[in-house]
Amino acid sequence: MAIPVFSHPDCLAHDPGPGHPETPARLAAVLARLRVEPSARLVEAPPGDRDALRRVHPEAHLAELEELSRAGGGSVSLDTCANGASWAAVLGATGALAAAIEAAHAGGTHSFAAVRPPGHHALANRAMGFCLVNNVVVGAREAQRLGRDRILIIDWDVHHGNGTQALVEADPTVRYVSLHQHPWYPGTGLAEERGVGNIFNVPRGPGAPADRYVEDLWSAIVAATDRWVPDLVLLSAGYDALAGDPLGGFTLEPADLAGLTERLRERLPMVPIVGVLEGGYRPARVAEGVAATVRALA
Repeated sequence: MAIPVFSHPDCLAHDPGPGHPETPARLAAVLARLRVEPSARLVEAPPGDRDALRRVHPEAHLAELEELSRAGGGSVSLDTCANGASWAAVLGATGALAAAIEAAHAGGTHSFAAVRPPGHHALANRAMGFCLVNNVVVGAREAQRLGRDRILIIDWDVHHGNGTQALVEADPTVRYVSLHQHPWYPGTGLAEERGVGNIFNVPRGPGAPADRYVEDLWSAIVAATDRWVPDLVLLSAGYDALAGDPLGGFTLEPADLAGLTERLRERLPMVPIVGVLEGGYRPARVAEGVAATVRALA
């Protein structure tokens, strides 16, 4: 069965500028690879609406991003920039994610949202870490609006999703599991950070064997789902955890992430899984990572 992969062309138009690692080439490589991947079925989603974003971000933050983009763009923070197309990209990503959630909810199928800019660093009222809005939490709230009450977020991006944790750590209906390099940007994600018992951080140093990262993340997933079965799983799928990424020091390969995805399907056989593209800064490697994940979902 081919897995629906939702995207929107405006996600390609967001451009932080020359030399920035979060380049449109990342998503372009992913889409080109998936066009020849038998396990994937590319679907262009309609743009999203502001209401979905308002469930996570205050209107003042959204208005600031929209106005900056309308003015032609500029710097949002030290590492995060927008251009004239960035607000349209935000809406495009929101729409693609909403479509992926709807497909999973209505059809019980797995799906993937191939979107950018990434989202897991974005706080409620602050863009940072290349992220303008928090895509995965927007997706979680959309799933809950549809009646999927308990959400598990698994984040294998090499950087800790500080924004995701901050947005859900007081909410027992969402559990967040994160494998990430530590110490590393953004400096959060210690194992002692437990929220209301719903946060499962796995901070690890660089350069370890891939199977150690895999097994440590799997142990945290098992702990998070012990006598707690989610209604939907969201993967914050960051491919900067792959060996050789310029912004990380992990040693994973696409097959490792595919294996994790397959184990997750076996553990939660009745639960739909939705992947959401996060980081990864070697476009060809990101493309192979996404393709491997989609094959595992299929």
